[in-house]
Amino acid sequence: MASEGDVVAVAAPETVEVPADAAKGTLTVEEALQIVLKKALVHDGLVRGARESIKALDRRDVELCVLCETTEEAGIVALVEALCNEHKIRLIKVSDSKKLGEMAGLCKIDREGNARKVVGASVVVVRKWGEESEARNVLLEHFGSQ
Repeated sequence: MASEGDVVAVAAPETVEVPADAAKGTLTVEEALQIVLKKALVHDGLVRGARESIKALDRRDVELCVLCETTEEAGIVALVEALCNEHKIRLIKVSDSKKLGEMAGLCKIDREGNARKVVGASVVVVRKWGEESEARNVLLEHFGSQ
C-alpha cells in the first residue's frame, strides 16, 4: 500500500489505431434489413404474421414489407404483392421463412447467442423505423437505385 507521499507508477493506456475504412464497413442489404428489423422490434414498430401484416398493408400504415418467396400459400404472396404495388409500399423478398423469422425475433436465443426454436414467418411489416441508423439509409438507397 502506498502512503500519501509516495509516488505510484501507473502504466499508460495503450492506444490502438484503427484504419478509417475498417470502422466504416459497408453493410449489405441483408445485414441492413436484419438491423432495421431488430430496431423496429425494439421500438414496437414491427408486425409479424400474414393476417396482421395484410391488415397493416390495407391501412397503408407501413414503411417496408418483407415477404418470403417460398410461402406455402400462393394466395398470400399474390395478395401482399398486389397490396404493395397498389399502395406504393417498398417490398423486399427473402428466400427462407426461417431466416425471416429469426430476423423478426421469432426464436429463442441460447446462452451462446445462437438462435433456437426458430419459427418461420411468411410476411413481416415495418410500421415504425425506430431510430435513425446507417442500416435504414442503406435500405433507402437500395430502393432509390431500383
